[in-house]
Amino acid sequence: MDHLRAAVQALAARMVIRAASPIYETEPLYLPRQPAFLNMALHGVTELLPSDLLSFIKQKERELGRTASVRFGPRVIDIDILDYDGQQLRRPDLIIPHPGVHERAFVLRPLADIAPHWKHPRSGRTALQLLHALPEKYGIRPYAESTKTP
Repeated sequence: MDHLRAAVQALAARMVIRAASPIYETEPLYLPRQPAFLNMALHGVTELLPSDLLSFIKQKERELGRTASVRFGPRVIDIDILDYDGQQLRRPDLIIPHPGVHERAFVLRPLADIAPHWKHPRSGRTALQLLHALPEKYGIRPYAESTKTP
């Protein structure tokens, strides 16, 4: 939880955090033999362009201790841009909306907490509709050690 708290503080240097979801503990989805993940979502407002925001986020991840690792493996912190003002962007280093947002309960559950009516720009479905459409919730549960967000 300390890593999430530090990440929120780091992001606040270049964005106004308008909302933060509760923290969820999630069983690993793609590589099951690893510790559970902690996930949350933020709604932030920034003057940074998407590419500059991505650079800023990657810098903050490194400062928080993230190093190269196995894809979908354990990591100290992983910050994704889920949406940027409803824009659609496809570049080798950045896809907006995040390409997995519609199929991942560990993303949709906290997103639905802070923006239940957020609409996926391609499907037009809300965060809640996407979450409820998932056949399985992938072991997501409220993080027991936290009664409030970082």
